[in-house]
Amino acid sequence: MQTDWNPILREEFSKQYWRELQEYVFNERSSYQVFPPHSQVFRSFHLTPFKELKVVILGQDPYHGASQANGLCFSVAKDIPLPPSLRNIFKELENDIGIPPSKSGDLTNWAEQGVLLLNTTLTVREGLAASHQGRGWETFTDEVIVRISAEKENIVFVLWGASARKKQALIDMTRHHIVESVHPSPLSAHRGFFGSKPFSKVNQLLEDNGVDQIDWSL
Repeated sequence: MQTDWNPILREEFSKQYWRELQEYVFNERSSYQVFPPHSQVFRSFHLTPFKELKVVILGQDPYHGASQANGLCFSVAKDIPLPPSLRNIFKELENDIGIPPSKSGDLTNWAEQGVLLLNTTLTVREGLAASHQGRGWETFTDEVIVRISAEKENIVFVLWGASARKKQALIDMTRHHIVESVHPSPLSAHRGFFGSKPFSKVNQLLEDNGVDQIDWSL
């Protein structure tokens, strides 16, 4: 991980769980199609340097369909049809601040502005959701959240859904801010995601703390 995250997270790379996790993922790639490609597993950290971090949006698994996952949570590669959750995110974006839905689901522009688009599990086997959960990725990404909480101030954490909201326990609420709701999945979006106005809330919190707002257009 050749970014400014490296010295912050370096200790993790020498731990036993990390060695076992990397061996597991290597063996999975030897036998199955695994997403995202190896070169994109840590893409979120490369696009969003620690020193430029403003916002963290937490996802869970990478997409497990062919050519979808690109290393950023909720994001898909250009020219790939929008997954249902992302379509709902774009609907709320339009309802909240008037930005029409993008035809592209590539959220790189957000990442380059300081939005860490972090899945709590960074790989998945093709066609098998949650297949790489419980193998060590969560230990690593929990540590990412802990280090952000300890070493930064006034970061806005966007927590959508029960899994993400559980991560509040890792965040120092006296130093940071939480924007939360149910998940944008079609199964839950109508129970509180629509109308939650997360994008305007994030930008207001950034402005209140003298930080440049995010341009959410794509």
